Amino acid sequence: MTTTLTDRFDRALLYATHVHGGQTRKGTGTPYVAHLLAVAATVLEYGGDEDLAIAALLHDSAKDQGGKARLDDVRNRFGHRVAHMVEACSDGLANTSAGERKADWRQRKERYIAHLREATLWYYRGLADVFRAHLPGQLADELAEIVEILEAS
Repeated sequence: MTTTLTDRFDRALLYATHVHGGQTRKGTGTPYVAHLLAVAATVLEYGGDEDLAIAALLHDSAKDQGGKARLDDVRNRFGHRVAHMVEACSDGLANTSAGERKADWRQRKERYIAHLREATLWYYRGLADVFRAHLPGQLADELAEIVEILEAS
């Protein structure tokens, strides 16, 4: 399967560069766009389509640079599917109203870990099964293998 990138991907790259302009990776001087390019490259290497690659470029745009207003802009520019994926990557965005600050990073991660302690392995088994059926490949196989190891422990 070959993924063709159109001028839409080019526009998303320019948009991501604009949105994250001047931002660097925490603790380094590396431009933030390097991270976005790495994520998009990983998506494409594992067979992702153009929408997935665009969402990879924009995955931190709403979380880091504008919240719901940014998400709405992403939806207007790149469509509902891309915006849905960006929202899913926007830790805490969906639960934050306008002007309200989300909990700090550590609190969000502690809540997430507590959530994982619940019976969520079924969710990952379901993802693995669906990915193997509809997106066969190395990544789907690796997820299934990890789930099998967790189920056995």
